[in-house]
Amino acid sequence: MPVERLRIAEADGAREIARRVRALVPGGASVADGVARLIADVRERGDAALLEHVARFDRPTGTPAGELVVPDAELDAAVAALDPDLRAALELAIDNVAAVSRATVHEDRDVALPQGQRVRVREVPVRRAAVYAPGGRAPYPSTVIMGVVAARAAGVDEVVVASPSDDPVLRAAARLAGADRVLRMGGAHGVAALALGTETVDRVDVVVGPGNLWVQEAKRQLGGVVGIDGFAGPSDLLVLADGAADPRLVALDLGAQAEHGDGSLVVLVTDDEALETAVREALVAGVGGGAPADATGAAYATVLAPDPLTGLAVAEAFAPEHLELVGPTVEPLAPQVRSAGCVFVGAAAATAFGDYVAGSNHTLPTDGAARFASTLSARTFRRTMNEVHLGDAADALAGPGGAIADAEGFVVHAASMRARQNGADR
Repeated sequence: MPVERLRIAEADGAREIARRVRALVPGGASVADGVARLIADVRERGDAALLEHVARFDRPTGTPAGELVVPDAELDAAVAALDPDLRAALELAIDNVAAVSRATVHEDRDVALPQGQRVRVREVPVRRAAVYAPGGRAPYPSTVIMGVVAARAAGVDEVVVASPSDDPVLRAAARLAGADRVLRMGGAHGVAALALGTETVDRVDVVVGPGNLWVQEAKRQLGGVVGIDGFAGPSDLLVLADGAADPRLVALDLGAQAEHGDGSLVVLVTDDEALETAVREALVAGVGGGAPADATGAAYATVLAPDPLTGLAVAEAFAPEHLELVGPTVEPLAPQVRSAGCVFVGAAAATAFGDYVAGSNHTLPTDGAARFASTLSARTFRRTMNEVHLGDAADALAGPGGAIADAEGFVVHAASMRARQNGADR
C-alpha cells in the first residue's frame, strides 16, 4: 500500500493520530466460533480429536499424524547438521537472552510489619510451560529461543515446544535452548491440547508464543484455564527521529519490520520534512533488497510533528511494540517512554538486533497493548505468592481485622481472628 502521510500540530492531537494510524490495518475476521468448536472437540475426545486435526491442518502430507513427539534422535541430528556459524549464532542468542532473563527473576523478600508479623513475598516458577512456534510462511527458531530460554531462566521444571513446522533449524534451536520435548502440532487444536491435556500431551501451566489468528484466539479463549503471554497481533514499529538521523538506516529498519507481511504496521514520526521525504521515497522504492511498499502487505505511515516532544506524545498514544529513538534531540527522551514493548535507543540499535541477538526478548505486546502489558520474560513463567507468619501479632491485628469482617457481614471471619487474641493457641 502507499505510505500514508499525516501531520500533527500539537500534542493534544496525539490520540487521534494514533487512532488513524492503527486504522490502516483492518481487523481480522472473527474465528471465535470455529476455535470454540476445536477446543470443545479436543476437550471431549482428547488424542482422537487432536490427531484428526493435526492430520487435517498441520500435515496433510508428510510425517504421519500419530507421531506427535519428535524423537530425541531427530533433535540431536538437527543440532549435528547445523552450519557451524549458524550454531554459534544461535548459542550467542541463547546466552544473551538467558543473561537478560535471569535479571528479571527476584529473590524472596521478607517484609517486617509494625504489629510484629512477617510476610514473605515469594516468587515461584510454574511446573510446566509450552512455547508455540508458528509453521506458516517461515519457521522462527528465534521465537523458540525467546520462549524456552526465558522459561528455563524462570526455573520451570519442564518446557515443551509445539510447532507444526518440521524445520531442522527450529528443532535444533529447541534442543540447544533446553526444551524437554518438541511436539509436531499447531493451530487452535494444538493450543487446546496444551491447555487441557490429552492422553499423549500433558497439560501445561503457561502457553506463550505467536501464531495466526486461530492460535491467538485459542489462547484468548483458554486464558482462564492456562496462563498466556497475551494476544499476539500483527507486528509494528514506530521510529521517532530528528533531522540528524540517516534516512537510509531509518528506511531499512521500517522495511525490515514490514517483512513480517500482512497486517504489519511501520511508522516514522519526525519533525524534519527532509527526513520524512527521503524515508518515504526509499520505502516506496524498496530498501535492502526488500519489496517496495505497495507489495509487502504491510501498512506504512509517516507523521510530521512540530517538535520531538509532540512526536513522543504520538508514540505514547500509539504504544508501539517496538520503538526506535534516533537523533540527538530524541534519544534523551528514552527515560520518559512509558508505553512501548521494547525501546531501541540510538542509530546503531536497529530493531532487528532485538529480534535475534541483543538479549532483549522479541515476544512483545502488540496492537497498543504496551500501554498495560509487558515483554515476555522469566517473570511470565513465575507467580508471586505471600507466606504469612503472625505469631504474637495476632493480638494486635484481631481487633482491626474483626471490625472490617463485621462491617462486611462475615461473622465467622471475625470469630476466627478474635479466637487468636490474648495468647490463645496459635
